[in-house]
Amino acid sequence: MSGKQAVLAVLAVMVSILSASSEAQDEKNEITGIIGRTIISDQGIHGPNAPALNPFVRSGKGVTFEINYARVLLFNPIFSVSGEVPAVFNLDEDLGSGGDLVPKDYKQIFVTPAARLNLFPATAVSPWVSFGGGFGHFSENKNLNYFGANPGSSSTSGVIQGGLGLDVRAWRRFSIRAQVRDFWSGTPNLPLADTGKTRQHNYFVGGGVLWHF
Repeated sequence: MSGKQAVLAVLAVMVSILSASSEAQDEKNEITGIIGRTIISDQGIHGPNAPALNPFVRSGKGVTFEINYARVLLFNPIFSVSGEVPAVFNLDEDLGSGGDLVPKDYKQIFVTPAARLNLFPATAVSPWVSFGGGFGHFSENKNLNYFGANPGSSSTSGVIQGGLGLDVRAWRRFSIRAQVRDFWSGTPNLPLADTGKTRQHNYFVGGGVLWHF
């Protein structure tokens, strides 16, 4: 490639970036829909209620949905900063243990306003990180896993959220998003299954579609 051709190629790339940057600056708002799974590690049961076999609270991998609204607050071709409000719904988190100590399942809702930093927001591929905090609500099944009434109750706690992901521009104002978020929350109320824990990590892994407007 000659020097003249190289200069023309660089100019073409710069014009393309500036054009994409101008278009992206007009897209201040985002709505995202995500579907995935929530992963929660098993917890050991302590005290006199601990069963001899399988002395753990074991969580399933509940199908989880996220609706997220974001507003771009600061933008340049290198990075952008957005305020976002991810609302995450895990409506069937199954539980199990070696004894009749835990409810059949419970529901989780997390709402955690956050700041998100995107790199290269005007390009086709933009990695990002997010950090914020809010609240989480746990609503338990009224019945224990095998038989009998669940003595636990619904509860609400503060939540810290951290996440990372990748946005890939797919078509016009639509992008595809892949992400992992960790919601560090309180634990469900399990009076018969003392795990000694007051906090737990809820890892939400998912993907979906983002609309810029």
